[in-house]
Amino acid sequence: MTLPTVTLRPYLPEDAPLLGAIFQAAVMVLTEEDYSDDQREAWAAAADDVDTFGEKLAAHLTLIAAIDGDPAGFATLKENRMVEMLYVHPDCAGMGVGTALLDALEKLAGARGAQELSVDASETALLFFEKRGYTPERRNTVMRNGEFLSNTTMSKRLGGEPARKVTS
Repeated sequence: MTLPTVTLRPYLPEDAPLLGAIFQAAVMVLTEEDYSDDQREAWAAAADDVDTFGEKLAAHLTLIAAIDGDPAGFATLKENRMVEMLYVHPDCAGMGVGTALLDALEKLAGARGAQELSVDASETALLFFEKRGYTPERRNTVMRNGEFLSNTTMSKRLGGEPARKVTS
């Protein structure tokens, strides 16, 4: 099977409503086996206020992945050290969108001097991150709109050994 071509572009403020819809669809559909209806509804509510959701996206480096020009997913890099969000529309799951986004964030973070990235991965995303070299460090429980959700903090070392200082 040939995967479609995924293109990447930076986030623009007018993307907020569409990315909010992708976020909500991903949470409601893709995490169904790992979280209850109440948990998913509480989690998805983070995008109910599009302006606030857009402000969160704008506060970080946010990339949008598109297939044939249509947004299929997005990811944000917080403080050049943490994958804050990575969501793919359910219709595009398994098409390389998440991989393209994560690869780009890792390259950008590395180019900006980061030696390691971390992520608080949902139960659903654990295997995705493990396959890409992220190591589980600790389990977490977070509260979202009155519901407890679990996730796992994971990290990955970027590149090889840190550059050594040359002294003369």
